[in-house]
Amino acid sequence: MRQRRPGIGMTGFASLPPATAAESAAQTAAELQHSETGILQDIHALLSGRQFAVLTGAGLSTDSGIPDYRGPGAAPRTPMTYQEFIGEPGNRQRYWARNHIGWSHLRRADPNDGHAAVARLEQRGLLTGLITQNVDRLHEDAGSVNVVDLHGRFDQVVCLDCRRLFSRRMLASVLEELNPGFLERAQAAGVVEMAPDADATVEDAGLIESFVVARCPACAGTLKPDFVYFGENVPKDRVERSYAMVDAARALLVAGSSLTVMSGLRFARHAAKQGKAVVIINRGPTRGDNLATIKLDAGVSGALTWLAAELPAL
Repeated sequence: MRQRRPGIGMTGFASLPPATAAESAAQTAAELQHSETGILQDIHALLSGRQFAVLTGAGLSTDSGIPDYRGPGAAPRTPMTYQEFIGEPGNRQRYWARNHIGWSHLRRADPNDGHAAVARLEQRGLLTGLITQNVDRLHEDAGSVNVVDLHGRFDQVVCLDCRRLFSRRMLASVLEELNPGFLERAQAAGVVEMAPDADATVEDAGLIESFVVARCPACAGTLKPDFVYFGENVPKDRVERSYAMVDAARALLVAGSSLTVMSGLRFARHAAKQGKAVVIINRGPTRGDNLATIKLDAGVSGALTWLAAELPAL
């Protein structure tokens, strides 16, 4: 297994200007180190002429300004578990207050060159499908179609009582009406940390305690973001659809995931058990490095852009 380690990624939220595929490929070629290009050529040789599945994680969205969980430079954090969320009203108040702040930032993030590259790979017939651990919906915004949002999606909320789905944008309007001036006070208090699930850390306890939580507009039940919390199971149909994508592929490309949680690692293990090539592109070590046929320790967006420009269509 070959690997290299370049520098760290960016943090904060940003809106990136669009770029054409040709411009992105030219810029990527200029930025890639010689050693990285050599490993990419090995990956190119391995994937050429094969349909493959792609599994992406938070490391792909860092170039859209969304911090990841475990990459180099990521701040340590302990996400709220499902059991904590449903167990105490105070936990739900704290979560929704922080989520309201995080949503106001995350909703402005744009797809980056890596998302665009994955969409081009699909458009050229190279993919059996895309499994993403991200909830930010940036793959869909970039044009990807055959996508499993493994951990759900941040743009929807679900009622835990009546199971109805609602738009997160609609809920934002309701929360703003219930909490006038809250975002301005939060900005003045200072946001310490943002997270990929639209969570935000705020030190002002009084600000959190003042937050009014919205109830389900249909049944007055408990609302929860429509994504999988720690301690909550991924819905069975998503898992089965993801396995089918790997089964139909001749290789699995993992991009921007540390594979720390089993929800993603199981697909790398499944591919390796079937004797299929496993390619991992990620900054830093992953839990699946021992499964990798080739490992490239590099920026994900640049590597995917290079592959989308160089791999021949099927």
